[in-house]
Amino acid sequence: MAYDLAAPEPGRSAGTLVRYVLGVLLGIVVLIVLLSQRGELAAARHQLGHLDLGWVAASVLAEGTSVAGFALLQHRVLRLAGARIAWPGLLALSVANDAIANTVPGEPAVSGAYRYRYYRQRGASAASAGWTVFTVLVAQAIGMSLLLLAGVLVVLAASASVKVTGIALLGLAVLTAAIAVLIRRDLVLRLVARLVRIVRRVAGPRADAVGARIEAVLARMREIPLSARSTAVTVAIAVGVWACDMACLLCSFGAVHAAVPWRGVLLAYGAAQVIGSLPVVPGGLGIIEGSLAVILAAYGVARLPAIAVALAYRLVSFWLVIAVGWASVGMIAYQVRRRSRGNVGRRPYDDPRDGHEGDELR
Repeated sequence: MAYDLAAPEPGRSAGTLVRYVLGVLLGIVVLIVLLSQRGELAAARHQLGHLDLGWVAASVLAEGTSVAGFALLQHRVLRLAGARIAWPGLLALSVANDAIANTVPGEPAVSGAYRYRYYRQRGASAASAGWTVFTVLVAQAIGMSLLLLAGVLVVLAASASVKVTGIALLGLAVLTAAIAVLIRRDLVLRLVARLVRIVRRVAGPRADAVGARIEAVLARMREIPLSARSTAVTVAIAVGVWACDMACLLCSFGAVHAAVPWRGVLLAYGAAQVIGSLPVVPGGLGIIEGSLAVILAAYGVARLPAIAVALAYRLVSFWLVIAVGWASVGMIAYQVRRRSRGNVGRRPYDDPRDGHEGDELR
């Protein structure tokens, strides 16, 4: 079944499993170190036990809006690529995607493959599906880089003595690279096609048929236009997705009755997200909580409230999303099975518009 992504493929499962276990252990170690003092742990638990439910509801609403924004981002990019998939379905996909991204090792390849297969099942061509996954990933990188740079500017405006050169250079480098990739995506796709041709020559006849299909898809992806206006709107939606997730963090301050350090909260959020996106721990477990609490403490938040804020934020943006997301994964898998029973005899990724079997990037 196309959606059974939780089970690793034979041949790569051992290494993936080892990295996954080591990553989770590293995240747990970070949390243990962060909460190493029994008194601090008890105090943090006390604060979490007296959450302001109104602010908790606001944080859930903010995170839900972020997920809805990600569905809107996919919907727009799919339409630019010539595919039309209903927004409610993309909303369910977005929640499922977040759950997979936060728990399954191999990010962002696994969640990207999951979305690709979903698009194909809903009638998108191979080129449209691949182009959408690629464009959404780059737009997200640009959106996060813009927020990170904005955080650096806020800190610099508030205090010229604060040194954030390294973070500024990191954000600028990611932003420049992502914009270059989005503007000259044809060059990137040509490079990938050249690598595919090299693999075909090395692997011989065994990889010939699959390689030819991949090259054909890449060629069609290069033909999909993306105007300057469409690029700007796409990036703006991606920024909105991150901004709503940050709003969830801001609401977490109210939930634990802590003051927001406006001077450094944007930088703390951006830096924690960038650190947590490194492919070490699934979902940045422990890494995001630890880095967020440390940076918030550096900007004036007391240690215990900083820890409580980080944990309250992740309770909604990580654990709640995982719970709802895996339920969505199950619902989507059920729908696929039901649809496949009604399409016996047709390959799941066949698309009559492609003129051939549609499992090029499977």
